[in-house]
Amino acid sequence: MSQQGPILVVSGAERPSFAKALDDAKLFPVIDTLWTDAPRAVEELQPAAILAVISETSERDFDSLAKQIADAKPYLPLIAVDPQAVLPENAIPFSQQGRPSDRLIARLSAALRVRTLHNTVLRRRDGASGTPALADTDPVRDATVLLIGRGAGYPALSVALGERMGVVGALSIEAAAKHLNDRDIDGIVLGEGFSLRVIDAFLTVLSEDSRFRTLPVVLTSDALAPAYDLPNLEIIAREPVLVAANASPLIRQHAFEAYLIRTLRSLDQGGLLDPQTGLLMPAVFARDFAAAVHQTLSRGGGLSVARFAFDPTHARAQRDGARIISRLMRKMDFGVAEEDGSVIVAFVETDLRTAHAIARRLSSVMRHTSHGKHEARSEPVVTLATLLPSDYSAGSLLARLTEESRRAAS
Repeated sequence: MSQQGPILVVSGAERPSFAKALDDAKLFPVIDTLWTDAPRAVEELQPAAILAVISETSERDFDSLAKQIADAKPYLPLIAVDPQAVLPENAIPFSQQGRPSDRLIARLSAALRVRTLHNTVLRRRDGASGTPALADTDPVRDATVLLIGRGAGYPALSVALGERMGVVGALSIEAAAKHLNDRDIDGIVLGEGFSLRVIDAFLTVLSEDSRFRTLPVVLTSDALAPAYDLPNLEIIAREPVLVAANASPLIRQHAFEAYLIRTLRSLDQGGLLDPQTGLLMPAVFARDFAAAVHQTLSRGGGLSVARFAFDPTHARAQRDGARIISRLMRKMDFGVAEEDGSVIVAFVETDLRTAHAIARRLSSVMRHTSHGKHEARSEPVVTLATLLPSDYSAGSLLARLTEESRRAAS
């Protein structure tokens, strides 16, 4: 494995046992340093990743180190080995608990791939013009976690996770599989209520599907050993608040990776796509929608448009909905996220009845996301309009859609 700098191992007086596994994996160079020398080592050596052994005496030093590297560019992975307390948002947990060191190598490799991806985005943006600026918000605020469970601890886990990110709840493995296929999930928290046999089968399926292999998976029970090909599988058998706090950095990293992938897709398209949502940029949507209206009026056929209006008190609901729409809408359709918190989608060659069916399908997927409390959901108010012979331009159709939206709201 190659990396763009040394691997820095921060510990107490003795070299940790996992350092030999790093040497055996040919992660060269691996440099050891003490906690007192760690800040200077980071500044001088410019490491590609940092592995820190956490103890009660080093927690304050660790928090300071995490703050020092929080805004590093490209992304600098920080892995906390055997954490006992709440971790900073940019510190990825890894509990050894007798596990083989190759689990740590896999966790580190996944983090280094995110660093390489970030470096690629920064390099390509330097030579590109007209592309949107990289978002400066914390990725975990836009993340969505899939919470699976049906035991007594499920409500507390839902609230603890929902205070940090969007939560999609599933009371069965079958419902969880449907959510994984329908929407972008940044992590899975597997609660109680399932037999070991069911959990083993679910984890085996995840490890065999390349779409989900690097997905963070947090088990809230230590009954199963993590003998699965899932590099970001972690056991956090603690109270719900600590589960949410220490699962958050893994989920944050995945959400950041997903954002970088959308940014690269936008760069591939010459900046036509919004990296936050995967939909078109406003000016591009206006151009393509005007062309679609002109062609439909000239040649005949159908053209329908839908407006998904989200609750303005939940700022991230629009982004959640926009990403679901971007993922599930047909290849021929296109959409845009508006500044007023709505999402507009154009359904090409589609009559009003078919557009209603598509919009219902999209809305039903959005219905399952909550933010901290079960009543705070992302289901939008949907209005539709279809192109009529009396519509002389794209503006007249959108004006009629807006008017119908006002009627629906009132």
